[in-house]
Formats: sequence, C-alpha cells, structure tokens
Amino acid sequence: MNDLNIIGSEEWCVFEELGIPAIKARVDSGAKTSSIQATNIKLYNRGSQEWVRFEVNPIQENRSIAIECKAKLVDRRTVKSSSGISEERLVVKTPVKLGDSSFDIELTLASRDTMEFRMLLGREALSDRYIVNPAQSYNIQSFTDEEIAKKFAPFIKEKSGLKIALLASNPELYSNKRLMEAATARGHEIVFLNVELAYMKLDAHSPEIRYRGGNILNEFDAVIPRIKPSVTFYGCALIRQFDNLGVYCQNSAEAIAQSRDKLFASQLFSKNDIHIPITGFAKSPMDTKDLIRMVNGAPLIIKLLESTQGKGVVLAETNKAAESVINAFKSVNTNILVQEFIKEANGQDIRCFVVNGKVVASMQRQAEKGEFRANIHQGGKASIIKITPEEKRLALKAAKVLNLAVAGVDIIRSNKGPLLLEVNSSPGLEGIENATGKDIANTMIMAVEKKLRFSV
Repeated sequence: MNDLNIIGSEEWCVFEELGIPAIKARVDSGAKTSSIQATNIKLYNRGSQEWVRFEVNPIQENRSIAIECKAKLVDRRTVKSSSGISEERLVVKTPVKLGDSSFDIELTLASRDTMEFRMLLGREALSDRYIVNPAQSYNIQSFTDEEIAKKFAPFIKEKSGLKIALLASNPELYSNKRLMEAATARGHEIVFLNVELAYMKLDAHSPEIRYRGGNILNEFDAVIPRIKPSVTFYGCALIRQFDNLGVYCQNSAEAIAQSRDKLFASQLFSKNDIHIPITGFAKSPMDTKDLIRMVNGAPLIIKLLESTQGKGVVLAETNKAAESVINAFKSVNTNILVQEFIKEANGQDIRCFVVNGKVVASMQRQAEKGEFRANIHQGGKASIIKITPEEKRLALKAAKVLNLAVAGVDIIRSNKGPLLLEVNSSPGLEGIENATGKDIANTMIMAVEKKLRFSV
C-alpha cells in the first residue's frame, strides 16, 4: 500500500457542495461517525424532503468567518458526548474531498467549539480507503497559511462603521473573546476597554472619558458592559458617563446596580408579583431563630448579598448549623439573605438567556453529586432544555422589571411552580453556547444594531 493510502492523525478536508473550501479534521478510527461543528441549525422542507440549514466556523478559535451550509437531512441519532450527556444530533450526507479523492460521508451536526478541531473524521468514512498513521499529519493534503488566507478571503466582511466598546476586565475570558469575534464578523470595529484603566472628567461643558494615559474615548456608538462584581460601583459610574456622552449602553448602570443588589432585586420581584423562594433578611442576631422559622426551617440557603457564580452561597442542613452560620456572618457585619431550600429541584436549575425581550436560549444545569449549586463554575453540567410558557413569561418579566436588555435569568422548578432564583446582568456565554449550539454573541451584537437602527 503506497503513501497515498495512509492518512495522518489530522487532515484537511474540502466540502465543495457545502461551500467549505477547507477545514481541519481530527482523524479518529475509534469514533464511528464523522461530525462537524455547526451552529444556528434550522430545519426546513424542500418539497417532500427535510433539509437542514446551518453555519460552520471552519477555522478554530475564529468565529469571524461563518459559512452558511445547506444539506438534505438523512437521519437523527442519539449521541453521548464526552461529558456523558446524551443528545439528539441531526445527520447529513455530503461529498468530502481529501486530496484527489472524493466520496460521500455522513456527518453529525455537533457543537465542537470546545474541541481542538472543528471536524472529526470517523472510521465509517475511512472504511477500506485508508490506514491511519497517528505519527503523521496532513499526509494527504496540506495548505500553507497564505493558501488558507486566499481561500477564506471572500468570507471576510468589510468594516461597516459601528464603533463598539467592550467594557470588561479580562480579554481572555470566553464570553469577551466571543463578543469581539462576533462584532468583527459583522463588520464592526470593537475595542476592549479594561474598566479599571478608564477614568472620567466631570464637566458641564466638556465631559470626557480617558484611557491609559490620556486617550479620549468620546466616539463610540455603543458600549457592551461586562462588569465583574468587584468593580460594580466604578463600572456603573463609567457606564453613566458614557450615557451622558450619548453612547448607547446595552445594559444601563441602574439596571446593573439593581441586579447586583440581591436584596433590592428580591424586593422588586415581590412587588411585581414574581415568585421567588421565601426569603428573609435581618440585622440583629436576636432575630436569628425566628428568621429561620420564617423560611420554613432547615435545610435552608444562606447567601451573601454580593455572591456570584455560586460563591458565597451556603446550604445549612440543620437549624443549629443555620444559626451558627448566620450569626458568624452577622458578627463580621456581612449582609446575608436566608432562603428556603427547594429540595424537589434535586440540584437542578434553568438558565434562560434574555436579549431585548426575547428568550434566545435555555439550558438546564445539574449540580455535581453531593453539591446543591448547579452553577457551571461550581462543576455543574449543562444540557439543552425546552422551557414551559410559564417559565418563559417568568424569565421575560424578571429581565423587564430590572430593565435589563441582556440577562441570564435563573429559574428553579418547585412543587409550587417555577420560582425565580436570581438575574445576572453579565451572564456567561460559554456554558449556554456549548449546551445549545446557538451563537449568543452574534445575537447580542445584532441587538445593538437593532437598537441603533443600523443595518449590515
């Protein structure tokens, strides 16, 4: 058998019918079916046949190039992911070209954003055609960086005029990188601004925002705030200053401040008939026993008012333990909420992602065994879920009450119906994009365009 029949552990594939000029694939004879990264998957009918429309980002760690593909649907299969979650995947059939050879293969449409390769080539595609040599790479076909740049040049959009600031703290976070990519993909100029490196000039005649030694930031069309809790006060001050300069801020300073104040937010929810777990708040240690009784006793949840991502949240199993924890917090003048524990939820909650008055994606989070917090940052596992109309109304109403254009709304299912846990004004994108396969970052950028009446 000559070298042309030996395939490396990774190879370049070409899908002419899908319009993909090149995509790197991991060759894995241990996997039966081949798969390709796909987002924005939509089914439609062409005559009596079912077809699927989807987008592929063929270059790893680059969402600025998106290719819309169409293919006939040939199957639906239940596949267990590497994290152990079973999900139904759509299957299409299309010709693949490896070097001079072309043949039909089946591809499952999958979320592969966290994988090293955008495509996996399984043993069904290899069949009797190739022998895998894991010590080799790109044995059949290789492209230079210049060739790849030329192939994808037609897919790169020209800049179109919107200037956007991403106001955050860490440019390497998944959510921030995705928003930068999405804005660039839609032809906008986007600049990352570190909250703590910006400063203000307060003046009735010439107010300013400056950055890192004097650069004046007065010419942005929009600001996307991603303010971490520890800089809420300063971040909100900057957002108000941008607003004073006539810059559209996707979430306002007032909305962010309200969402971060868990006590105030809970009071707003109660006032607006939004059902939450029974919640108590007190100042004096003398009221601890009655406070515990008020929320139906232990087990109960104790939350720091400034907690986020599940940090600063404690489950007290007994009344005695609850008393000790509550009094310990009060002794150091820390404000806490005491909340009833919803046992029947079994460590599950639902995250609804709301953008401009629409639930654009939902996922269920399951806590690790022995853990009551379902947050992804606490090891929770995410999976796609279909929410009920009642849950959808609850999520939309909660975001509206806080006046948030972008919000992560956390809901828990109880015997009393859905209950609101909390609303996050800077919800993370990684868990929900990977669980649902939806391009949330792109949706957020499109929402900015809509508010500014800008068309790409």
